[in-house]
Amino acid sequence: MRQIDFLRIPLHPRQWEVYTCPARFRILVAGRRFGKTYLAIAEILRAAKGFNQNVWYVGPTEGQTNRIIWRELKQVTRPFWSQPPNETTKEIYLNWGSTIYVSGAFCPDALRGVGIDFLVVDESASHRPNAWNEVFRPALADRQGRALFIGSPKGRNYFYELCEFAKNDPEWAVFQFSTEQGGLVQKSELESATRGADEDTFSQEYGGQFTSVTKNRVYYAFQREHNVHPVAFDGLRPLVWSLDFNVDPMCMLLMQRVEDVVHVIEEIVIRPNANTEAACQAFQLRATELNKGVPHFQRPFQVHIYGDASGGHRRTSASETDWTIIRNFFSLWRGTFHPLFFHANINPAVRDRVNCVNTRLRSQAQESRLLIHPNCTELLKDLEEVTWSLDSLGSPTNEIKKTDKNRTHASDALGYYISRAFPMQPMGGHNGSGRIV
Repeated sequence: MRQIDFLRIPLHPRQWEVYTCPARFRILVAGRRFGKTYLAIAEILRAAKGFNQNVWYVGPTEGQTNRIIWRELKQVTRPFWSQPPNETTKEIYLNWGSTIYVSGAFCPDALRGVGIDFLVVDESASHRPNAWNEVFRPALADRQGRALFIGSPKGRNYFYELCEFAKNDPEWAVFQFSTEQGGLVQKSELESATRGADEDTFSQEYGGQFTSVTKNRVYYAFQREHNVHPVAFDGLRPLVWSLDFNVDPMCMLLMQRVEDVVHVIEEIVIRPNANTEAACQAFQLRATELNKGVPHFQRPFQVHIYGDASGGHRRTSASETDWTIIRNFFSLWRGTFHPLFFHANINPAVRDRVNCVNTRLRSQAQESRLLIHPNCTELLKDLEEVTWSLDSLGSPTNEIKKTDKNRTHASDALGYYISRAFPMQPMGGHNGSGRIV
């Protein structure tokens, strides 16, 4: 164990590795009971040693912040108070002019307009998306402050994306350790935990690994290692255009069928206040560019159109239905595009549509027949984060949870195509007449 010179707080070797890293911005991803918060206290005290420093700790919630760190910080800094801490604003005042602020994540706007020398963001996976760009980073700018993000994985959400960004930025350093590497939990306890958790859950909670673990996931068959690939447009094959007629955002996918495998080439997202005319314009711009790669003998460029059956009834603008607007659009581009419409008169049941997508993602034969370009970020988030709604007893229903307005639309566009082009095949069995079919 090594000790820092302020209040003599001991750190184990992995904590010390993070503590001594000179990078301006650091991320520590670790399993449960690694000692992340204990390291945070050491980091806060080191930063507060300087004169007139503003040091902030931002935790997951006000309640957890009080329980996790506020009492501990008061206890270890008591000999150095210039005045009693403010229990309302959670501020500790030190003799040499430095101040330690403790805040819950539900009030990140408290940091707006504040100059910060050092920031610790705890349980980072629980913070809202864009908190770094919108709140934390600007608060560090004028004082050229430093930051430490710590937390355990929680699926592949905002924290995962921040880690992926940081791995390729010279100002950042990323550390990833398991609970076992922390040395605070006995091996016998970890072995016991493995018997009570599935492999993905154990990897996330104790291994400190970003998995696709999300309770009641709709698209449970999706795995990045099997389904994400930089697929490219093939000018010898028709283009598939599938739409979800939502207004904010409106999501569309451009795809191709390569033998029995679906390639999702790119997504087009329009927000806010989208309408079908805007969707047609966005498609025309992108498809015209792709058309340059189509051989002359393949022209006019064949486009297969799929989408929400409700587009035959609803109107996102004017007095025409969505599908009528799209048909009229293609009539203006006769000779450039050869459209074929495949949308149904009624959408399939949600469970049926989802089952079709999951079968493409990973079949029982362990075959992946759906590849998605990594730039399709909205679709990838859907496949990892969309969950089933729960009933009063906590059991999954047949309805998809739609509390996040940004979710489900890209995956719906995918499902409309997959369920129409690759419907579930009925199993052999007895029909109503008793005959074997």
